[in-house]
Amino acid sequence: MALPEQYAYRAQKSLGLVGGTPGYKTADGFVQPDHTARLYEYTPDGRLFAIALPNCVRIHNATDYSIVVELPVPNVFEIGFSPKGTYLSTWERYVKPASETEQTRNHRVWLVQTGEEAIAFTQKSSEGWDLQYTPSEDRAVRMVPNEIQIYNPSAWNKGAVDKLRVEGVSAVAPSPGQYPALAVFVAEKKGAPATVKVYSLTALSAAPSCSKTFFKADKAVIKWNNLGTQVLVLTSTEVDKTGKNYYGETNLYLLSSAGNFDCRVTLDKEGPIHDFGWSPNSKEFAVTYGFMPAKTVLFDQRVRTIHDFGTNPRNFLAFNPQGRLFALAGFGNLAGKIDVFDRRSLNKVCEIDAPNTSWCEWSPDGRFLLTATLSPRLRVDNGIKIWHCTGPLMHIHMVEELYQASWRPALVESAPPFGNALPAAPAPSESVESYKAAKPTPSKPAGAYRPPGARGSSTPSIFKREDEGGDPYSASPSRNGSTTNLAQRGPSRSGSPLPSKTNGAPAPGRGPGLRGRIVPGAPPPGWAPPEVEEKKPSKKKEKKADGVDGRESGPAGAESRRKKAAATQSTAPEGVSRKAAMGGGDRQNDKSVPIALDLNGAKALPVDMRGSDGTPGVPPTPGTAEGLDPVQKKIRNLNKKVSSGNWSLLWDKRDLTTVLNLQLKAIDELKEKVKKGDKMEATQLKKIEGEADIKKELAAMMAELSVSG
Repeated sequence: MALPEQYAYRAQKSLGLVGGTPGYKTADGFVQPDHTARLYEYTPDGRLFAIALPNCVRIHNATDYSIVVELPVPNVFEIGFSPKGTYLSTWERYVKPASETEQTRNHRVWLVQTGEEAIAFTQKSSEGWDLQYTPSEDRAVRMVPNEIQIYNPSAWNKGAVDKLRVEGVSAVAPSPGQYPALAVFVAEKKGAPATVKVYSLTALSAAPSCSKTFFKADKAVIKWNNLGTQVLVLTSTEVDKTGKNYYGETNLYLLSSAGNFDCRVTLDKEGPIHDFGWSPNSKEFAVTYGFMPAKTVLFDQRVRTIHDFGTNPRNFLAFNPQGRLFALAGFGNLAGKIDVFDRRSLNKVCEIDAPNTSWCEWSPDGRFLLTATLSPRLRVDNGIKIWHCTGPLMHIHMVEELYQASWRPALVESAPPFGNALPAAPAPSESVESYKAAKPTPSKPAGAYRPPGARGSSTPSIFKREDEGGDPYSASPSRNGSTTNLAQRGPSRSGSPLPSKTNGAPAPGRGPGLRGRIVPGAPPPGWAPPEVEEKKPSKKKEKKADGVDGRESGPAGAESRRKKAAATQSTAPEGVSRKAAMGGGDRQNDKSVPIALDLNGAKALPVDMRGSDGTPGVPPTPGTAEGLDPVQKKIRNLNKKVSSGNWSLLWDKRDLTTVLNLQLKAIDELKEKVKKGDKMEATQLKKIEGEADIKKELAAMMAELSVSG
């Protein structure tokens, strides 16, 4: 009899069971636990439902929701059922005993029907903690350091009935099927290669039926087909010594339990193996591999290619329980697209958009896909979505802080078989319409950002993914161990630019024959300022008359120079050197910094170190004259004249009157500071005392201008 469709969920504040198509109604008979559940687990046949609570483990009947048994074991962090649901294993955190004679039994096995403890072990690590049973539950396998122990569940009290000593064993997996075998993996260590051996579970002391050795294997994931005739072993290393992959190197091997076939699965695209899995028919398997966009290929049991699904950004694959449909998806940091293929025709049935998916699972009848966004992978938009295999969304269940979600398992034989055509999608639940109504639809579809200069033109192939017609990815190790994409997005090593679609013309922003970009307004690479030729002294200066530089010698010359210097110092403002005031020096080759006018009695500073108010700061920024008052504008203009070296403009009488007015204004500001009680320096006080002299000089200058004007 087929069990009714059902899914379970566990959140921070709730735990529940929900029915399937068509109503998706919450199970009213299920009583919510008083405490927050740590995890839940169904039996493989879907009959029972166990919940781990802080104070106990409660087992319910998944159909009528009644409590079957309650195990009085607190602080359980892991639980697991045997294949038929006869036994339940629990794991608690290991606590060091108070005395050396005592032992902490934190791994326990319970009889489900009676609630009695069958056996207990000491298990420090939660990795690989549970027993592994054969489908008939006649054997249970336990891995301990350097040893594999075999138990008979019908006689737990007898202890281990068989043992296999294997140095460095790190993974084991019993096979399903009528004649169970045991795959044993030993990691690479101290230069010795890694090995995978297949033993008969009924004769562990005999030689292995199949064995294979290889290097570059620190860990392994072992997957048997449903018949137990062949096994796939995915090996991986912690570090990729070639530097091609951050997450290490991966390889895939296929072994036969009978020992008549074993090989390495050769993959034609460089990169890691993202996912792999057997088809339920046990005769074929699929592998998703390679740098993104990854490639997915379907192989037969002799590693011959059946079908190539092409390259797409995908990292997850799953066959439905009947093997009729095949889901290929990209989750995690990918967009969440799910492609559903029909295995018979190998055609794509639909494409589902399920962004932010953390969990994806086929329903037991193979007609629906459950996707969930879980916390803490993502703490927003947590919830469950159920899709029909042909693409439509059937149900939405938003749950705040959702931790776990899954279908209720069922036997494959209990589900109705698929016909020649895929079944039609039923009507969706009311939650779909309410969700679409509450969620605003974007007015304009958002695409990839394109800069203004690239809009309206086609995208170059080097910026496209391989599945979109772009250049194929090819990684080659460089000297430092990193990889280099041969489809370079810059100039070639020879220095010539990449070919463009402008008929040989250089690309915008790139000069002909140059390796780098040219920034507008900046000099091109390799440019140097031209050397300034030194001026040859004039013949007049070469003449050495009486004295130096053609000047008069003797007492008359000295008296003339003294008068000239005195006249210059009387007219030059403070802060301007005597040599500059006299127009001395070569203006073209003079590399000294221009001097700013000193209006407040402070020491003269270079223009690029003085503010507009005379205090130390940065010079005025060109193009911002609108924000300056008239006095600041005048100072700026005078500074420009000084910096240009054109002193004749500076000593115009009108400019001198302006300077005198500015000095008076500065004296007024100093007086205001004195009234406020600010501490003044001696030079500033001296400046205030000279106010009368400046006013007298200004009045004389204005009178002279009025007469001449």
